[in-house]
Amino acid sequence: MPGVIVDCAIYRDGRRTEGTADFSDALDEARAAGDSFLWIGLHEPTEKEFDLVTSEFGLHPLAVEDALTAHQRPKLEVYDDSLFMVLKPVLYDDAADTVTTGELMVFVGDSFVVTVRHGEGAPLAQVRQRLEDEPEVLKHGPTAVMYAVCDAVVDHYLEVAAELQVDLEELEADVFAPTGADTKNAAAQIYNFKRQVVEFRRAAGPLAEPMLRLTGPGVPFVHEHAQPFFRDVNDHLTRANEYVEGFDRLLSDILGAHLAQMGVRQNNDMRKISAWAAMAAVPTMIAGVYGMNFDHMPELTTVWGYPSVLILMAGAVVLLYRTFKHRGWL
Repeated sequence: MPGVIVDCAIYRDGRRTEGTADFSDALDEARAAGDSFLWIGLHEPTEKEFDLVTSEFGLHPLAVEDALTAHQRPKLEVYDDSLFMVLKPVLYDDAADTVTTGELMVFVGDSFVVTVRHGEGAPLAQVRQRLEDEPEVLKHGPTAVMYAVCDAVVDHYLEVAAELQVDLEELEADVFAPTGADTKNAAAQIYNFKRQVVEFRRAAGPLAEPMLRLTGPGVPFVHEHAQPFFRDVNDHLTRANEYVEGFDRLLSDILGAHLAQMGVRQNNDMRKISAWAAMAAVPTMIAGVYGMNFDHMPELTTVWGYPSVLILMAGAVVLLYRTFKHRGWL
């Protein structure tokens, strides 16, 4: 269990004091003090390891199942003795151009906060450090922790969106470069980028409804004075979702324009092929006629017949070339 527990502490009046090894004693101590709460951070606990936390804090079995299973959509669930929230932090690897998501579960109840992290990208260490540097915020109890966690996750959405915006502009410039991009490579890049946007949307999109609930009254274990702060987080989340929608539309437009560009290039190529085929067909036709070995053909006995036919072939090819060049086929 010690390897699973990332951090454990009692916060009294916004100041940190180390929690005891016994969760029950630490929770009783926090509740007895009145101005204290216990915050335990866990990383990928097994069912057996989480059983102790479940029994001591009275967590709902459905919420515990979700916390252990992971792969949940962002959501907010209200139970009798606790509030359960799921968030999906995102990370963007600029070198590999990939968006990865982790999972972060937050249990909030009477004088306690339990955070469960799966995967990477959860900014809990930074959140805890920032809150400990701001005791005036932390003294508001578990609500302050939930707000700070949501704020950190959503602010990182905006940072990832900004990085995606830069890469999307570079992709757009490559696709529509005057020299033209490699067709297969450009299509693969667009498709891969679209998949990253979809992954981002799965993290940010479903979080809108839980955040909207937190901005209104009636949510237990959330102080009413925290509503303006959650509204601020919701505004940032709305911006992030608008970015995602914009990326998706722009990628669809880029893909459509790229396919149209491919069609234009193919049409130009076909024109060139047709023009060269026509120029090759005329001398081939003339040579074919004179190669049929008939006895009575014009100019067979003429001294200048052979050069005349060659001049005729060359003249026809030059005429066709100039015609196609004038029309832009070559």
